[in-house]
Amino acid sequence: MSNLLTEAFIFGKAFAEVMTEKVEHTLTNILSDIGKFDAETKQRLEEFAREVKARAEAQKQQSNNPTTITVTADSSVDLQELLDELRAEIARLKAELNTYRQKQ
Repeated sequence: MSNLLTEAFIFGKAFAEVMTEKVEHTLTNILSDIGKFDAETKQRLEEFAREVKARAEAQKQQSNNPTTITVTADSSVDLQELLDELRAEIARLKAELNTYRQKQ
């Protein structure tokens, strides 16, 4: 009878040791993954913040140095005639576009 008790005790002790090792290993892996995730998240947030800051600085530079367009009036061109020609060209393009759409 004492032999059975000894075997049961040894078996129980071995079972507890293996379970403890497995739990330690699993817990270590989980904590490691959480640490990696945290570090990667912080890195991504820092990169995002740097990108936002760079874009904001670029837009700030553009607003500080606005591009100006200078148009000089050519007195030899009649503006009303130019507008009429542009309107006629737009009308022709609309007609061609409608014809194209009807063919499809």
